[in-house]
Amino acid sequence: MSMKQQSNEQLTGIIFGTAAYLIWGVLPIYWKLMDQVPANQILAHRFVWSFVFMVLVLVVSGNVKGFCMELKQITAQPKTLIGVVTAALLISVNWGVFIWAVNSDRIIETSLGYYINPLINVLLGVIVLKERLSFWQTVSFCLAIIGVLNMTLHFGAVPWVALILAITFGLYGLSKKTVKVTAATGITLETLIITPFALLFLTYVHRTGAGAFSLSSPTMAGLLMGAGVATAVPLLLFASGANRLPLYVVGFLQYIAPTISLFIGIFLYHERFTGVHLVSFAFIWAALTVFSLARTRPLVQIENMFMKKMSVKNRETF
Repeated sequence: MSMKQQSNEQLTGIIFGTAAYLIWGVLPIYWKLMDQVPANQILAHRFVWSFVFMVLVLVVSGNVKGFCMELKQITAQPKTLIGVVTAALLISVNWGVFIWAVNSDRIIETSLGYYINPLINVLLGVIVLKERLSFWQTVSFCLAIIGVLNMTLHFGAVPWVALILAITFGLYGLSKKTVKVTAATGITLETLIITPFALLFLTYVHRTGAGAFSLSSPTMAGLLMGAGVATAVPLLLFASGANRLPLYVVGFLQYIAPTISLFIGIFLYHERFTGVHLVSFAFIWAALTVFSLARTRPLVQIENMFMKKMSVKNRETF
């Protein structure tokens, strides 16, 4: 691939990746349009219509045969199948908590969760994959802990929404590492696994008269159906973008969504943002800045100097 082609590929990747994170950033506005609908119903419709949309994508793109071949390979490998099911369950919890939090006026806390997520990924790498934390990764993780503890101590409650979102999305990403399938197949399978349960639940609520989906209310019905498009499109854009970009670029882009959500929570829905929030977010932002710049020359030089001094000090001690 020539330099020009490589540059064009990266530009395309940045456009796709940015578009995905922009959509994720403004999604709270979409869920707010349905805040009179219980979160569990929105979640169920989200899975059902996401699955329908992905089937249409596979048909239109002519990838049904490829999907069937991948599905056959996955079902023949128990470890991979467990990975897909685990991913589906984790994203169910993540989506459900996110929708509930948005419609419970806790958008700022969801933003905090997705700011923390990259650091949770590092922690999971240490615990599960036995990776070692670098000096600056340790510093960034300690800063993030201070931010979370500051909020916990001042408000007297752990920011559980933020932590659940960060942990479930981190575990979701970890489970995806065990599943080597294309993005379209992965999304289709995850929604396929949950859709039967979602349909059973929706059938029950409609029989009890509590169902929100009704042809007599076309606007609400359209919004619930549109949840599938709002879910699948950014996931497909992200997959297309991530495949064209170095990991560090994706790392910077991922802060777009929580930043937009934070501003939406503060300025559009006027959620409470106190000095305690500001201090906690400042620690999280500092942690992310250190984390993102950890491999730059100045910080690498400082780390080497620190490690050298520690090595000399240890030798003198013994």
